Amino acid sequence: MEAHRTAIADWIVRAALDGADEIAVLAGICERLNALGLSLMRASVASNQLDPTHDARGVRWLREQGGLEESFERNADDTADEEWMRSPFRALLESGERSLRRRVGGSYRRGEFPLLDGFVECGATDYVAFAARVAENVRFGEGQGIAASWMTDAPAGFSEAQIALIEGIVPALTIAFMLGTTTRTARTVITTYLGSHAAERVLAGNIVRGRATPIRAVVWFSDLTGFTRISDATDAEAVLALLNTYAEAQVEAIEALGGHVLKFIGDGILAFFPDDDPALACRRALDAAIATRNRIDALNEERAAAGLPITRPHVALHVGELLYGNLGSARRLDFTVLGAAVNEASRIESLCGSLDQAIIVSKAFAETAGDAARSRLVSLGRYAMKGVGRPQELFTPDPEHPAHAR
Repeated sequence: MEAHRTAIADWIVRAALDGADEIAVLAGICERLNALGLSLMRASVASNQLDPTHDARGVRWLREQGGLEESFERNADDTADEEWMRSPFRALLESGERSLRRRVGGSYRRGEFPLLDGFVECGATDYVAFAARVAENVRFGEGQGIAASWMTDAPAGFSEAQIALIEGIVPALTIAFMLGTTTRTARTVITTYLGSHAAERVLAGNIVRGRATPIRAVVWFSDLTGFTRISDATDAEAVLALLNTYAEAQVEAIEALGGHVLKFIGDGILAFFPDDDPALACRRALDAAIATRNRIDALNEERAAAGLPITRPHVALHVGELLYGNLGSARRLDFTVLGAAVNEASRIESLCGSLDQAIIVSKAFAETAGDAARSRLVSLGRYAMKGVGRPQELFTPDPEHPAHAR
């Protein structure tokens, strides 16, 4: 079996280096083991995942279906679900042992693991799982390595030589799985904190201070009304929940229409809408602002009925020339947009309260948006803004326009 172990382990490493995903790697292993007579009916590999919405990720291989991926959602209260609490993987990991084996033939005692109970009826005879732990300096988050399980329906179950063969390839499988997990985690973390647009550039190698690209784009700047008053009268946990709720409503609307959120600035959001067609970017940004307003109206009805504090965002939209890239020190950078257009968007947003408007756009935005979008706007007049050279004409969505119906 030693020659087979070496051949399969070598194949695993080569497949991982060639870019094969975890599903293909596991399927390839199972096919090779079955060619050696193991009669595998199922195999599974899982590990913790550093992800804002998923707690763990795994891949499964079923003889009749092939490979598939599965993710396990993170519970809002961080409690474990019932399926995990009664799983063989949990028992193995908490035991601190390297392996767990259960013969699930005729003498199998049901009740210990519901997962195995279900496979007895399918003809399973033997189950073995291995835990492969990795050193702390190569971990992300709480993940300590992987757990891998194998199930056969061979009448005699696994032989000791077959168990040794499987155990012998687990280190190579761990390296392959952790390579994919590490790459995915890096992308997830960078995208979570920078947004997809900026993350793509950082991951492509743009991590040098002072490296920035001139772009023309729509700037979105929003802020929540009365937030200071709410935070003074509400406990910290409720304030955080409020911020998350209103941020989610805005971000979903922005991203659904091609925008990219760059920063959360306290209760404010800085986003931008890049496009080779500036008029299209303006129309998408305006649609996102209207969609946000409608989402917030519905959200506020629900929160008011529940006795929760309510607020709403003031949104400013402007278009102009920006520098898009790295700002900061040599070893601590921020990937963002810079330029007078960002400052002007902030100044415009500050007028929303005094003008009693939820959405205000600049003259440059109105002109760039084109005739169709311009017809959806009404002028608010000309206003002087701090730090802006001369008074600017500002606009707001026409409440009587059919596209703005609530």
